[in-house]
Amino acid sequence: MQAKKAILTALFLGTATLTAGAYADDVGPDQAMKLVQDGKVKPFEELNKAALDQHPNAKIEETELEKEFGGYVYKVELRDQDNVQWDVELNAANGEVIRNERDD
Repeated sequence: MQAKKAILTALFLGTATLTAGAYADDVGPDQAMKLVQDGKVKPFEELNKAALDQHPNAKIEETELEKEFGGYVYKVELRDQDNVQWDVELNAANGEVIRNERDD
């Protein structure tokens, strides 16, 4: 159990800042693990793979799970072989790509 918590904690390297008008809340590691166990969000390994499928050979730099507008969004920052950073957002319930943009 402690190993799973350590892995989940590592997955949540970044913390999002709520800005005025944004309707997002960070999901902590314990709550995230419960959501996965309850089948409300896909396992993080699957979500990471879906993000990496968008940019093969990229490396994950940061991930976070947020509750937005009643659903869950998994946000991944990637850096590709050319040192370009990408922001990929996925519907955490089904793994569908919501956003895939170069981070300038």
